[in-house]
Amino acid sequence: MMRLALFALGVVLAMPAAAQDPPSLDGFADGIQHWQNRHGRDYARYPPDQVGRIADNLLLYQRRDGGWIENQDPARILDDVERAAFAGQRDRNGGSFDNRNIYTQVEYLAAAFARSGDARYRDASLRGIDFILAQQLPSCGGWPHTVPATQSYHPHITIADDVTAGVLGTLRRVIMDEVLFGFVGADLREKVSAAVARGDACLLRLQLRRDGVLAGWAGQYDRDSLQPAQGRSFELPALAVQESVGVVRYLMSIPQPPPEVVAAIDGAVVWLHRIALAGQRIETFAATPERFQYHSASTDRRLVRDASAPPLWARFYDLQDDSVVLATREGVRVRDYAQIPRERRTGYEWYGYWPQSLLDRDYPRWKRQQAAGGEG
Repeated sequence: MMRLALFALGVVLAMPAAAQDPPSLDGFADGIQHWQNRHGRDYARYPPDQVGRIADNLLLYQRRDGGWIENQDPARILDDVERAAFAGQRDRNGGSFDNRNIYTQVEYLAAAFARSGDARYRDASLRGIDFILAQQLPSCGGWPHTVPATQSYHPHITIADDVTAGVLGTLRRVIMDEVLFGFVGADLREKVSAAVARGDACLLRLQLRRDGVLAGWAGQYDRDSLQPAQGRSFELPALAVQESVGVVRYLMSIPQPPPEVVAAIDGAVVWLHRIALAGQRIETFAATPERFQYHSASTDRRLVRDASAPPLWARFYDLQDDSVVLATREGVRVRDYAQIPRERRTGYEWYGYWPQSLLDRDYPRWKRQQAAGGEG
């Protein structure tokens, strides 16, 4: 039986290596972190081997139309009041793909069904797949941030946080992994295949160019004009490095990629090499503890010069000239990292090493595989 290699996104859930091994919770890491940033870490959680308990939580969290709200910890042990509150919300519709949500639940529930045979998990996974298909945007084939929209950026075609690439990675596993998703019928599998084809074409269409040469992707695009769009107030329209890495990893997972996919990958890699920052690093240092709305910080960060530092990347680059894009929470673009208030310096990753393993290891390996006639 065919199985798509789980090479694509580092956040992807893996099938258990053996029947007794629990499915990984790694795909929920972003949601768990956001929950803990708001509520703290002092609460009871199920251990990873309590798959049934965790899957039951996912059933409780799921909305009527198959979606899930974001930023929950599926391993949290709920009291009766909390369970009743979630049960009272189940008749609502909608959900959010933000922070690698929804497709992660679909995969976990499929793995829970494979492990237990509990038809509730299969059916919930199927409802999640139906929700994903229903939310694909007809203008291009990507996915929105959140439905129904409550913020101006929610309807955009969203590349940020692996929304579109993450969804496509899961949909590819639905049609190719007959072990994990063997319960998906032929009619639904055909619909999923069509959605993947549209989504792949969308990613290729949205790839930006620099002087006519393929580069990276923006974090989000207007669903009608298909132009780079504003995300949150501090996420100005820009080329997005972390998100571009996620798209490249997804594209490299496509078996026997056509020439246009290979060209997209090669172009993005050249661009990532070109925009790397030399001789700089982010230094984290102790500072007076402070509580902000969404997180607490007992440290601060600064950008320092260091000739021995490895290549560093900004998260955002200008659409016209590849200059670094930094902004305050109020949406004011600033020139220097020090001009960003501490709340956003410590609560957001403006610089990082997201492309490092891609450029140093994964892309060269993929190129060797392609030259040998193998699959990504």
